[in-house]
Amino acid sequence: MIVKAQEILKRVFGYKAFRPLQKEVIGSVLTGRDTLVVMPTGAGKSICYQIPALMSDRLTIVVSPLISLMKDQVEQLNALGVPAVCLNSSLSRSAIRSARAQVRNGEAKLLYMAPETLLMPATLEFLSLLPVLYLIIDEAHCISEWGHEFRPEYRHLVTVRERFPGAACMALTATATPRVQKDILNCLRLTHADLYIAGFDRRNLFLQIEPKTEPYFQIKEFLDRHPDQPGIVYCYSRKQVDDLTADLAADGYSVRPYHAGLEDVTRKVNQEAFIRDEARIMVATIAFGMGINKSNVRFVIHRDLPKNIESYYQQIGRAGRDGLHADCLLLFSYSDLQKNLYFIRKMSGIERQSAELHLSAMVRFAETGACRRRPLLSYFGEKPDFRQCGMCDNCAMPDRPLDDITVQTQMFLSCVRRTGEKFGVNYIIDVLRGSKSHKVLRFHHDRISTYGVGSAISRRTWQHYAAQLIARGILVQQTDYGSLVLTHRAWRVLRGEEPVMGTQPPDITQVSAIESEILNCDPVLFDMLKCKRRELAEEAEVPAYVIFPDRTLAQMACFYPCTEETLQYIYGVGEVKMENYGSVFLSVIRQYCRENGVLPDQLPKNHRRRGFTTVSKTDQPQTVNASGNRRWGETEI
Repeated sequence: MIVKAQEILKRVFGYKAFRPLQKEVIGSVLTGRDTLVVMPTGAGKSICYQIPALMSDRLTIVVSPLISLMKDQVEQLNALGVPAVCLNSSLSRSAIRSARAQVRNGEAKLLYMAPETLLMPATLEFLSLLPVLYLIIDEAHCISEWGHEFRPEYRHLVTVRERFPGAACMALTATATPRVQKDILNCLRLTHADLYIAGFDRRNLFLQIEPKTEPYFQIKEFLDRHPDQPGIVYCYSRKQVDDLTADLAADGYSVRPYHAGLEDVTRKVNQEAFIRDEARIMVATIAFGMGINKSNVRFVIHRDLPKNIESYYQQIGRAGRDGLHADCLLLFSYSDLQKNLYFIRKMSGIERQSAELHLSAMVRFAETGACRRRPLLSYFGEKPDFRQCGMCDNCAMPDRPLDDITVQTQMFLSCVRRTGEKFGVNYIIDVLRGSKSHKVLRFHHDRISTYGVGSAISRRTWQHYAAQLIARGILVQQTDYGSLVLTHRAWRVLRGEEPVMGTQPPDITQVSAIESEILNCDPVLFDMLKCKRRELAEEAEVPAYVIFPDRTLAQMACFYPCTEETLQYIYGVGEVKMENYGSVFLSVIRQYCRENGVLPDQLPKNHRRRGFTTVSKTDQPQTVNASGNRRWGETEI
């Protein structure tokens, strides 16, 4: 059976080999076992059920939380020649009748639905007459009350399992702590299920956290270092989305807003514009993203502190789904912490307890001065086997020289003391830099001796110093209001009894440069191929990546395949894509080679993809059964 699955992988999807754990998951599903699959975004979860569905004449039901996610999956499958349909509230009556007919006649192998649609009596009655082989539950973390996107409807899906006892059940998610994994298994009654956990480490994502000082200019500076690259900026509120979108548009950026306060039509139009590369930047609240399978997102910016690590991990996972380098920037301030705490304190019971634990873990992650991947992976129950990842701001320059910052520290501590230990980091910096803000003048802090003594030091540098003082216990930041309080060590520093050595802010232009595989290809040919792809996508009215992802075009522009024989070795070129688009792209490549004297067909004899990302040997996926016994791999849960 695995041999047939391998053949489908190449013929239909155009991939030469399975990614880590895919083969094992597919083997388990084909034997009819229930499974829980935890794989990071971009690791290929969909393949794990799509291939088994194609190997059977019976129906596979896929539960998906969002209409946009279903639409995206169905479009991509149809482009591959796979018969798949969806049923949801956005369809017309005639479209619903057509989809039902395809399912009833056995023409559609996969049926996508939201849990609300699936649980409707009419839907269950319709499905009861059909041979259902697999029940697939995507975004399964929505089942758990301890998850970050709990949806009560998901907890009722166990009744569907009972209705189709002969159907094997597969639950999939990218974000599930061990506690959430256990909750999923219990809620779905997957008592004898196999549990497959791939590594949570997205090695192609560069993680960076900066003190939030002047967010608009920090975001603008970041965008200017990523010209012509698509990305997402997440904001806390709808107003922030609207304001930031207006400011960026006024400065000439290609940008669209997305939040729940917009009309449905407007949200749909803006999302389509972003997916089809008509708009470069999407500024959004957390309402945006779960249904987006855009493979070439090159960056994700968090203007505000996420409420939990699950949300942060899922949102940065929308970048670099093609396996190429992507940058993730979080702007962190303690005022964001207070804002989150304000709303958490309005909760009660288990909801408040869960929210406080989640936020506390998020703050610890943001504050760490060590490798950022270690606490991130540990949160999801994974034991990192490295001390430095090399792909976060803290690891990018591990040997930064230490400077004597005793004088600057004394300035800062003295200002904290003279303002009464009642204010937060940003206010202290305002006083040190001689701000004439209404608040500073109202408290008469323009009259104290430390007012303006630090005006020669940038706000960003002061933020960097303050973070080090808090991390070392020289200052304590009160949880309630974020005010700074001196510790015993602080008084030793003020009296000159203890020197302070610290680092300067990193040169962020050094750590955020894109070093992706695209840089290894012929840029002129790459742009020509992208133009041709855009034409085909507009003609077919589908997103550009449905034709081919950037990674496929980059390999074409690297190896110059000029025959069908060599084109078939390019990533993502299967039989259907070859038949539909092969001659079109071959024509562009051949013409370019002729006009520029390029030697075609430079694919290495062993067909290795030089310069392209491969799975790290240090990634350690694991397999255990529901009872907790490990079956394969080395990593403990």
